[in-house]
Amino acid sequence: MGPNYESTPNPSVPPASEPPAPGTAKAVNEVKFTRAAALWSSLIFGLLILTVLLIFIAQNTGSTSFAFLGWHWSLPLGVAILMAAVAGALVTVLAGAARIFQLRRAAKKNLRAARTT
Repeated sequence: MGPNYESTPNPSVPPASEPPAPGTAKAVNEVKFTRAAALWSSLIFGLLILTVLLIFIAQNTGSTSFAFLGWHWSLPLGVAILMAAVAGALVTVLAGAARIFQLRRAAKKNLRAARTT
């Protein structure tokens, strides 16, 4: 029978459960996902979405009539749908910003209360 590699420890590699000895450099085996990586991923995803939107607008250039509260106008269909999507995104951002502001105020209030006691 050949050697049992599973039970033979490698003295140059410390076990994963033990922290490295002080003063020794820890080998990096994997790259962590950073904020910069997230930013690049988001940028690439955004550019792909923008490309799809531009193709959609270019293919839907037929003018369409719109009416709202007595106003009447006409726009290309692609532009109208894009404007509706942007307006919806702005409403979502405003609602999210209001909630973040509310949570920050509550956190500051709780922090002040904890400091005084």
